[in-house]
Amino acid sequence: MNYHLFQMINGAAGAHDPVDDLFEWTATWLIFVMAAVTLVPGRTLLRTGVWAVLVRVGASLLLALGLGQAVGHLNHEARPFQTHVVHQLIPHASDVSMPSDHATVAFALAFAVTAFLSRRWGVVLIVLATAVGFARVWVGVHYPGDVLAGAVIGAVAVTTVLGVERLLHHRNASASRAPAGGGRR
Repeated sequence: MNYHLFQMINGAAGAHDPVDDLFEWTATWLIFVMAAVTLVPGRTLLRTGVWAVLVRVGASLLLALGLGQAVGHLNHEARPFQTHVVHQLIPHASDVSMPSDHATVAFALAFAVTAFLSRRWGVVLIVLATAVGFARVWVGVHYPGDVLAGAVIGAVAVTTVLGVERLLHHRNASASRAPAGGGRR
């Protein structure tokens, strides 16, 4: 099924140069636009605290990349262009296909913005992350499952950071309610 979906998407590549150009740009550069868009919800960023948000988003990205690397070391799936005849529109190293690093970062960024900054901007970034993932398949360097794995890894990373944050908040709240030692006798 993964290869069948790949064929359906990548099979359309190479027919219309302007469409291919758009997907080549999306597969390569849209992720940088997404990073810049992260800073757009300025009021929320200032209200929440720039450093607090940057730490949460940064921790989510680092965790996602680490998890992606671990999955990549456990997986030995070749890229589509290594084992099939495809329309490969951008050059790429012949390394492990799963997960897509671009999709992992794009979805981790989108989910982190949704969780820590702005749901509205998060939805915009989720749409852009989906476009990045689709484009990676269109240009022939990933299977759809590689993109899905990147999205799941991004979600797991953000959920983990949220969980750690809540645990720390709960611990701090419990510690502040605890009676201070050394009261009067």
